[in-house]
Amino acid sequence: MEKSCRLFDLGDKEVIDLQSGARLGYIYDAEIDLETGQIRSFFTPGRARFFGLLGREEDACIPWDNVEKIGDDIILVRRLPALPSLPPHRRSTHRRRF
Repeated sequence: MEKSCRLFDLGDKEVIDLQSGARLGYIYDAEIDLETGQIRSFFTPGRARFFGLLGREEDACIPWDNVEKIGDDIILVRRLPALPSLPPHRRSTHRRRF
């Protein structure tokens, strides 16, 4: 039996990098293939620098192929060392969850 999950539900799960064990945050946006309805990639906010006083690092774009496991509370991903950076129109100062 195949499990399904709504995109809205993914925003409540924390994303964890398997290689470093780092918490990447929560999904705030996703890129979806309109023809197939499948998720191509999703975005997590960059880490805060010095408690947020010095801004944030770039947001992370995580391809769907890097998702290893989706659990009840977390999403485990294998992050490659050089992930593509976000295009300027995708960078957001407003952090929202689905």
